[in-house]
Amino acid sequence: MKLLTDKIPLRYRSMVRFFIVGMAGMFLQDWLYRMILKAFQTWWGDERAILVYIAFVIAFAIEMVFNYLISAWYTFRSKPTLSNAGGFVLARILNLFIQFIFLHVLITVGIEEINAGFPSIFAAGIINYFVLKVLFKPRNK
Repeated sequence: MKLLTDKIPLRYRSMVRFFIVGMAGMFLQDWLYRMILKAFQTWWGDERAILVYIAFVIAFAIEMVFNYLISAWYTFRSKPTLSNAGGFVLARILNLFIQFIFLHVLITVGIEEINAGFPSIFAAGIINYFVLKVLFKPRNK
């Protein structure tokens, strides 16, 4: 199957695919979170704040599985394995810590807390791309 991104120069393909998968994952997680939270609120009402966190964790877990499978197949042209699955989860945890580090540094240098989030996530995402690129070896064509 010929993919649209196959027309992009080889050196940029995985980067463009990483961006596409990341955006899809972000929207999927947000949509799942909203739907699960609405279902929880319908069943148990609004008074249980813990439901917000449970809905978020479920949405994150589903998105992470989606993101792993699509990243392996589409972004990095690799087969899903236990080895790169474990590495993927570790990379996601590492990405979270990198976001916290960038956030702290940006706030320390004087950027307002509300404005420090996006650049932290963006910078961590770039680092995460290179970490994941090492985990997923391209399959032979």
